[in-house]
Amino acid sequence: MAQPTRKQLEKWAADYVRLWNEGDKEAWGQNWREVAPGDFTMWDPVGTPPKHGFDLCAYDSFDLFQPTIKFNTPKQTVFFNHGHVAWVMENHFERDGQAAQHNSIETFEFGQDGSVIIRTFYPVPSHDDEALGDLFKAYLPGEPHGS
Repeated sequence: MAQPTRKQLEKWAADYVRLWNEGDKEAWGQNWREVAPGDFTMWDPVGTPPKHGFDLCAYDSFDLFQPTIKFNTPKQTVFFNHGHVAWVMENHFERDGQAAQHNSIETFEFGQDGSVIIRTFYPVPSHDDEALGDLFKAYLPGEPHGS
Protein backbone atom coordinates (compact mmCIF):
# COMPACT_ATOMS: atom_id res chain seq x y z
CA MET A 1 0.00 0.00 0.00
CA ALA A 2 1.19 3.52 -0.73
CA GLN A 3 0.45 6.78 1.00
CA PRO A 4 -2.64 8.53 -0.34
CA THR A 5 -2.00 10.99 -3.13
CA ARG A 6 -2.65 14.70 -2.76
CA LYS A 7 -5.77 14.29 -4.92
CA GLN A 8 -7.06 11.54 -2.63
CA LEU A 9 -6.35 13.65 0.46
CA GLU A 10 -8.06 16.69 -1.05
CA LYS A 11 -11.18 14.60 -1.69
CA TRP A 12 -10.96 13.10 1.82
CA ALA A 13 -10.66 16.55 3.42
CA ALA A 14 -13.66 17.98 1.55
CA ASP A 15 -15.78 14.90 2.25
CA TYR A 16 -14.67 14.78 5.91
CA VAL A 17 -16.40 18.10 6.58
CA ARG A 18 -19.37 17.59 4.25
CA LEU A 19 -20.27 14.09 5.46
CA TRP A 20 -19.83 15.07 9.12
CA ASN A 21 -22.16 18.03 8.70
CA GLU A 22 -24.69 15.85 6.86
CA GLY A 23 -24.60 13.32 9.72
CA ASP A 24 -23.77 10.43 7.36
CA LYS A 25 -21.74 8.25 9.71
CA GLU A 26 -21.34 5.30 7.35
CA ALA A 27 -20.15 7.43 4.41
CA TRP A 28 -17.90 9.44 6.78
CA GLY A 29 -16.33 6.20 8.00
CA GLN A 30 -15.91 4.90 4.44
CA ASN A 31 -14.26 8.20 3.49
CA TRP A 32 -11.72 7.58 6.27
CA ARG A 33 -11.11 3.98 5.22
CA GLU A 34 -10.37 5.00 1.63
CA VAL A 35 -7.23 6.86 2.78
CA ALA A 36 -6.48 5.07 6.07
CA PRO A 37 -7.46 1.37 6.05
CA GLY A 38 -4.85 0.56 8.72
CA ASP A 39 -4.22 1.48 12.33
CA PHE A 40 -5.48 4.70 13.90
CA THR A 41 -3.70 6.58 16.71
CA MET A 42 -5.11 9.88 17.97
CA TRP A 43 -4.10 12.42 20.57
CA ASP A 44 -7.31 14.44 21.00
CA PRO A 45 -6.22 16.83 22.31
CA VAL A 46 -2.46 16.56 22.46
CA GLY A 47 -1.49 16.21 26.11
CA THR A 48 -4.12 13.57 26.87
CA PRO A 49 -3.57 9.81 26.57
CA PRO A 50 -3.64 8.48 23.00
CA LYS A 51 -6.65 6.67 21.63
CA HIS A 52 -6.15 3.66 19.35
CA GLY A 53 -8.30 1.97 16.74
CA PHE A 54 -10.79 3.10 14.13
CA ASP A 55 -13.90 2.89 16.30
CA LEU A 56 -12.43 4.87 19.20
CA CYS A 57 -10.73 7.47 16.99
CA ALA A 58 -13.49 7.94 14.42
CA TYR A 59 -16.89 6.47 15.19
CA ASP A 60 -16.97 7.16 18.95
CA SER A 61 -16.09 10.81 18.31
CA PHE A 62 -18.73 11.02 15.59
CA ASP A 63 -21.43 9.56 17.84
CA LEU A 64 -20.63 11.92 20.70
CA PHE A 65 -19.94 15.21 18.95
CA GLN A 66 -21.68 15.20 15.55
CA PRO A 67 -25.18 15.97 16.85
CA THR A 68 -23.86 19.13 18.55
CA ILE A 69 -20.91 20.38 16.48
CA LYS A 70 -20.74 21.31 12.80
CA PHE A 71 -17.42 21.79 11.00
CA ASN A 72 -15.91 24.36 8.67
CA THR A 73 -12.34 24.42 7.40
CA PRO A 74 -11.58 27.76 5.75
CA LYS A 75 -9.75 27.00 2.52
CA GLN A 76 -6.80 29.23 3.45
CA THR A 77 -6.19 27.12 6.60
CA VAL A 78 -5.98 23.71 4.88
CA PHE A 79 -2.47 22.48 4.07
CA PHE A 80 -1.34 19.42 2.13
CA ASN A 81 2.21 18.09 2.29
CA HIS A 82 3.27 14.64 1.11
CA GLY A 83 1.30 12.21 3.30
CA HIS A 84 0.16 14.97 5.66
CA VAL A 85 -2.84 17.23 6.07
CA ALA A 86 -3.26 20.07 8.56
CA TRP A 87 -6.07 22.55 9.05
CA VAL A 88 -7.73 24.96 11.39
CA MET A 89 -11.14 23.50 12.11
CA GLU A 90 -13.96 25.83 13.05
CA ASN A 91 -16.22 23.90 15.43
CA HIS A 92 -19.68 25.55 15.38
CA PHE A 93 -22.31 24.90 18.05
CA GLU A 94 -24.89 26.75 20.16
CA ARG A 95 -24.36 28.12 23.65
CA ASP A 96 -27.33 29.59 25.50
CA GLY A 97 -29.26 29.68 22.22
CA GLN A 98 -26.54 31.71 20.50
CA ALA A 99 -24.13 30.62 17.79
CA ALA A 100 -20.66 29.89 19.18
CA GLN A 101 -17.38 28.62 17.81
CA HIS A 102 -14.18 27.03 19.07
CA ASN A 103 -11.20 26.54 16.76
CA SER A 104 -8.88 23.58 16.77
CA ILE A 105 -5.66 22.84 14.92
CA GLU A 106 -5.66 19.31 13.56
CA THR A 107 -2.87 17.35 11.87
CA PHE A 108 -3.03 14.02 10.08
CA GLU A 109 -0.04 11.88 9.14
CA PHE A 110 -0.84 9.09 6.69
CA GLY A 111 1.59 6.16 6.70
CA GLN A 112 2.57 3.97 3.77
CA ASP A 113 1.10 1.04 5.70
CA GLY A 114 -2.41 2.58 5.67
CA SER A 115 -2.12 3.94 9.20
CA VAL A 116 -2.95 7.45 10.35
CA ILE A 117 -1.70 9.49 13.29
CA ILE A 118 -4.00 12.33 14.34
CA ARG A 119 -3.06 15.20 16.62
CA THR A 120 -5.48 17.92 17.68
CA PHE A 121 -4.82 21.08 19.62
CA TYR A 122 -7.54 23.01 21.48
CA PRO A 123 -8.40 24.15 24.97
CA VAL A 124 -10.65 21.59 26.65
CA PRO A 125 -13.94 23.20 27.75
CA SER A 126 -14.54 23.40 31.48
CA HIS A 127 -17.03 21.05 33.14
CA ASP A 128 -19.40 23.98 33.66
CA ASP A 129 -19.43 24.96 29.97
CA GLU A 130 -23.14 24.65 29.26
CA ALA A 131 -22.71 23.69 25.61
CA LEU A 132 -19.76 21.29 25.65
CA GLY A 133 -18.82 20.48 29.25
CA ASP A 134 -20.94 17.34 29.53
CA LEU A 135 -19.63 16.04 26.20
CA PHE A 136 -16.06 16.36 27.41
CA LYS A 137 -16.88 14.72 30.74
CA ALA A 138 -17.80 11.65 28.66
CA TYR A 139 -15.01 12.06 26.08
CA LEU A 140 -12.13 12.69 28.49
CA PRO A 141 -13.16 11.14 31.82
CA GLY A 142 -10.69 11.85 34.58
CA GLU A 143 -8.88 14.55 32.57
CA PRO A 144 -8.66 18.12 33.88
CA HIS A 145 -10.96 20.42 31.97
CA GLY A 146 -10.87 24.14 31.42
CA SER A 147 -7.10 24.47 31.40
